[in-house]
Amino acid sequence: MTRRSAPEHCANCGAAIPPSARACPECGADERTGWAEQDIYDGLDLPEDDETQERNNRSHQNRQTNRWFWLYVAIVLILLLTLGALGLR
Repeated sequence: MTRRSAPEHCANCGAAIPPSARACPECGADERTGWAEQDIYDGLDLPEDDETQERNNRSHQNRQTNRWFWLYVAIVLILLLTLGALGLR
């Protein structure tokens, strides 16, 4: 029986497998118990790299906008509280 080389990623748990490994270092799966031609991500409708990058950029821009918004809100509240405290004296 000829031994096939290890896949790049374990079909059982998704961990990276060294080329000379006889079993998955994470879950212990091997050719007899779990390595297959397909891995756990086959058949999933994952977005392409460009779509993922674009979504991440939009998310980052939204976080930046939210950060500035809350900074302005904090400054306005501090000014209002300061003016209110000065007006009470």
